[in-house]
Amino acid sequence: MASTTLSHAPFCVVTGGDPYLNDQAVRDLRQQAQHARPDAELIELDATIADRYAFDEAVSPSLLSPVSIVIVRNLQNADEPLGDTMVSYSKQALADPKHASIVIAQHEGGPKGKRLLDQLTRAGAYINKPADLKRTDAKLQFVTGQFEQRNRRIEPAACQQLVAVLGEHTGELAAMCEQLCFDFDDNPMSLNRVNQYLTANPQVTGFTVADTAMAGNTTGAIIAMRSAVEQGTDPIALIGALAMKLRTIAKAAAVRAGTISQAEAKVNPWVMRNTMRQLPGWTSAGLAACITQLAWADEQSKTNGGDPVYALEQAIQLIARKGKPAA
Repeated sequence: MASTTLSHAPFCVVTGGDPYLNDQAVRDLRQQAQHARPDAELIELDATIADRYAFDEAVSPSLLSPVSIVIVRNLQNADEPLGDTMVSYSKQALADPKHASIVIAQHEGGPKGKRLLDQLTRAGAYINKPADLKRTDAKLQFVTGQFEQRNRRIEPAACQQLVAVLGEHTGELAAMCEQLCFDFDDNPMSLNRVNQYLTANPQVTGFTVADTAMAGNTTGAIIAMRSAVEQGTDPIALIGALAMKLRTIAKAAAVRAGTISQAEAKVNPWVMRNTMRQLPGWTSAGLAACITQLAWADEQSKTNGGDPVYALEQAIQLIARKGKPAA
């Protein structure tokens, strides 16, 4: 949001969306407000415990400054008197924005507090709705945008890898994009570079091992697995990645057979497309054998007397053969 919005609508509400983007929007607005009003006092309130009197005091002139920047957290928990006071202040501030304190309220989204949101909207408050990033395509677009902000590009496969590993943790995803751009000059950023950079992440290592095994490269997968374990990766993380691949293979087979729909499979479309290409050669018996072998590896990794590395090797070899017995 441009800084001019703050001058014309000094009451701003950030509501819903991805929690990281919600927090980021509040931080951005606060920085804009502090730039516009460098002498303003910064005050933080929690609507869960604050009352109307605390809000009135926060937005009123003080000995420190004639105006303030007020951050109101958990707007959805505001009681009715506090909500009414904020609505009245939004109207008042809109009438004289140059001399009004700036209020930035944070709402977590959802139905709670929606009536107050509607009232504030009618009272002239600016409503900022960050993206929710629930869909895979939205996450991919977010990653692409992170690179574009830095005048950089990223290969589609590299973008998909970042989302596959860190897509549920937007803050970590954003930090990773920033770090990649800072550390490497590649443009576009390649999948190899992303994997090279993320070798310390057990999820990435697990995906690499699983993809290599699925491709039938037994030797490469075992080498990658042993290297990961030597670097401190817990075997259980590698087992989890292999199990995820097998579950996806099972779902793709069910979709192809018409047993379930692609929507019922709940698998990202690009993942489903890639998995469909890996289906040839797999049978129900082979898949069952791999799942059984991996369950045994899981048991070995959780047993004091077990040998998880040996068990993993056996599972990887079987997966690379698509569950078929050794020749």
